[in-house]
Amino acid sequence: MLARRSWAFSDINRRCTTPLGPVQRRWAQVQDVRFLVTHQRTDRIAEKYRDKLQRKAREEGLQSVDELKAAYKERTRGGNRPATSSPHIIEQPTSSFPPPPSAPVPSGQLANHTSSSTGRLPTLPSLKTLSSYLDLNKTRALPPKEIEYIWRLRHAASPTSLCAILPSKSYKRIIQTARKHPHFILPLPRTGSAGADIHFLQFSFAAPDTVTVVFTHLAEYKLRGEFSQPHTTITMHTELMQDKGLVLMQGQVVDGRGVTVEDARWLVLCLQKFYSIDSGDHSGRAKLLGMFSKGDIAFKIEELVEEAEKIV
Repeated sequence: MLARRSWAFSDINRRCTTPLGPVQRRWAQVQDVRFLVTHQRTDRIAEKYRDKLQRKAREEGLQSVDELKAAYKERTRGGNRPATSSPHIIEQPTSSFPPPPSAPVPSGQLANHTSSSTGRLPTLPSLKTLSSYLDLNKTRALPPKEIEYIWRLRHAASPTSLCAILPSKSYKRIIQTARKHPHFILPLPRTGSAGADIHFLQFSFAAPDTVTVVFTHLAEYKLRGEFSQPHTTITMHTELMQDKGLVLMQGQVVDGRGVTVEDARWLVLCLQKFYSIDSGDHSGRAKLLGMFSKGDIAFKIEELVEEAEKIV
């Protein structure tokens, strides 16, 4: 009886495990499709352009396309890449500037900011000596009045130029003060409204016979520091100071930077008045120059404006 039951169970087992349909065997193999597609495409491209590649290889002095591929592979790695020059950075002039502060900033912070930034100055333009404008040998043979006439006529055609003649005595006072106070700020009265715009000036003694002064919006200078762009540049040439007692000054106002030629003339006039002081001068102008250079927190914009108004 037990044997019959055991046979019945084994028969059921065989029927349950036997597949109902034909056996399907899968011999699947995983391929890297990306590898196949990429290399097939490369082979097709190489075959298509084989004639051109062989011609290029002969032009390069190589024997085969494989040598050409190897040569270009080395170049892309940088082995035979020619040295390239450093890119030239072109600073585009801005036509609009951030407006100067409507209310005076704290004077101590202003003085400290500008007096402590000796190493971060506005970008200076290219330097030109007097020989770029005049024939010095011929000019030295002329009388001072004629030199003055030629110098003014030389710059009369440009609507954005500035021109002046300084007596040597006045120039020496200005330079003596400038060596002590190479940086300062000057107010420019606003037309049609109260208050003034503040401008930063910097003296530069770049050559023995040439002194340059650049004027920059104070807001521009505080925002960009050494990358700020001057709106006015004046240059004083001293080549004729010993022979003729004259210093020739010329300047240029950059168009589109918020300052007119009349504004620039006012700033130059203020510069002359503030810097044409003697060493023992104790006037308000000398006091303001000293306070600004020292970063004195007692320096006040209101006093600067009041002192500048006396120039008119």
